[in-house]
Amino acid sequence: MKKTLSILAVFVAVITFTSMTLAIGEFSFEKETHDYGTIPQNKPASYDFKFSNAGDAPIIISEVKPSCGCSVAEFTKTPIKPGEAGTITVTYNAAAKGPFTKQFTVKSNTKTPVKTLTVKGSVE
Repeated sequence: MKKTLSILAVFVAVITFTSMTLAIGEFSFEKETHDYGTIPQNKPASYDFKFSNAGDAPIIISEVKPSCGCSVAEFTKTPIKPGEAGTITVTYNAAAKGPFTKQFTVKSNTKTPVKTLTVKGSVE
């Protein structure tokens, strides 16, 4: 009897873990790179990276980290359910003249747990 219950418990655990791994969130960004073009110096420039959840489980973003201190990011903090949309707003401070390319590393519980978004342009 104990052996049968043990086998049954293992079987249920395997099925539970297998079904949990099948449901996963997946980013579907409108675009992953934004070109500001030419922007004026000392006037911060922002852009909203819009995405939807094309997966089967809620997306939870744990962090959006800019590649330098000259940029900041805000993001949807609540879980994004399948089929729903969210936004990651990035802002570049445009203090230094010249061309720039900045990355933002997005960490989440999605199929691709680390994603990189890019902004570029030139400050006049």
